[in-house]
Amino acid sequence: MEDYEVMVPFHALRALGCHVDAVCPNKRSGDTCPTAVHDFEVGYQHFTEKPGHDFVLNATFDSVDASGYGAVVIPGGRAAEYLALNETIISWVKHFVESNKPIAAISYGQQILVAANVLKGRKVTAYPAMKLNMELAGATWIEPNPITLSFSDGNLITAASWLSHPHFIFHLMALLGISVSF
Repeated sequence: MEDYEVMVPFHALRALGCHVDAVCPNKRSGDTCPTAVHDFEVGYQHFTEKPGHDFVLNATFDSVDASGYGAVVIPGGRAAEYLALNETIISWVKHFVESNKPIAAISYGQQILVAANVLKGRKVTAYPAMKLNMELAGATWIEPNPITLSFSDGNLITAASWLSHPHFIFHLMALLGISVSF
């Protein structure tokens, strides 16, 4: 998965007082998952990929009951290709759609939404290379221009990249009823 797209929402939601469980198929609490940093460098037609951190999982995949959670965050990165093939994850996404609970997906994480067949008629964005996938899934594509924006359509929040985090977290906070005052 993309380093910033898992680390930032995980820690931001915890800082806001949310209970957050991070899981991965065939992994247990305390196991790690490698991440990659996707960077936008001048001269490249696509992002570059560099090794990220080992992200420590804090829950066991097989013990998760989706009905006990108020929202799901789907990070991007190449892990989405693998996770989109997991029937348990697809059933979780469908549960969140049917229950009208917040779903926040970023970058390539939308591949999981495509696999769950839940995008028809929804307004979405993603990393620009995902445009065709979104349209073929029946979604209305919203150009991520600038790439720092994210969009909400009902209970669904989508963003193009980790550069979208301020808007992405803001939209998720709004759907969760979280406000911060000073």
